[in-house]
Amino acid sequence: MTMHPDDEFHPPTVDDPYWTETCWFTFTVPERRLSGQLYPFFRPNQKVAAGGAYFWDDTGRHPHDALYAKNFWHLPLPEQQLTDIQLPNGISYKCLEPQKVYEVKYTDPDGGDEISVDLTFTAVLPPHYLGDKHVDQPGRYTGTIELRGETIPVDSYGFRDRSWGVRSQFGQGLMTSPARRGGYSYATASDRDAFHSITMDFGSGCISIHGYVLRDGVWAKLAKGRREVVERDAESGWATRVVLEGVDELGRELHAEGRTMNRLGFFLNPNLFTVNCLTEWTFDGVTAYGEDHENFSAAEIRRFSRELRELRVG
Repeated sequence: MTMHPDDEFHPPTVDDPYWTETCWFTFTVPERRLSGQLYPFFRPNQKVAAGGAYFWDDTGRHPHDALYAKNFWHLPLPEQQLTDIQLPNGISYKCLEPQKVYEVKYTDPDGGDEISVDLTFTAVLPPHYLGDKHVDQPGRYTGTIELRGETIPVDSYGFRDRSWGVRSQFGQGLMTSPARRGGYSYATASDRDAFHSITMDFGSGCISIHGYVLRDGVWAKLAKGRREVVERDAESGWATRVVLEGVDELGRELHAEGRTMNRLGFFLNPNLFTVNCLTEWTFDGVTAYGEDHENFSAAEIRRFSRELRELRVG
């Protein structure tokens, strides 16, 4: 079987030490308010890798009180191709059908019975490219999660994304962008109804820079959109209700309202603090599950947290 080049590692195009490649898989068990994601992070010019595994529900909101959270840094860069790879932190990926079907596994490298994952991701749409260095794709996950001796069946929609290019850990903004804050929102009701949007705040609110609308089986890119948090948790300041408005290239309007069902806040990398939420979305007359992420640069989450404290005191 011939693999697609974008399922494999990309040779660095520059010698910048922060040239980075990622391969993220995210999945949920909505009836348990349970979320999970695997996020390896490769820096070939430094010959190191990292790997995060996060599982949480509505009983915890930080890595230390989540169901399970571990992020390993400074792992040796693997010699295998990304299409069939086992990382020392316990992540294992295998591409079964190019750009469509993937085997996704995780086993706690420290032993015990805390967590193990055996899932298959099957895409429901072709990959959607942002430029030539980022790809997003919705799909259905099936399989099981073993959590401290309990077998939890998984059969629900989720997502994956991939990126490759320079991604600095420094600066006031997110990655190489001047935006200090952004969002990542999606829901999939079926292989005929879904949406996705990446939003960035350049100073006048979070506007969509990438996304799509799938309605009645007809897919189109988002031409414009805006994400707004309309309600926040009083203690953490994190989103509890979100609205996404948009118009696609066919002129169809999108109005999606999201209610977050859990929340996990953590540093995905040193300059990206993210609050990831399993979210119940209502759009186009349907209700479906997906996620909403609110992303901050390190400087921005410090400013956001200071302002929240001042409001409490004031």
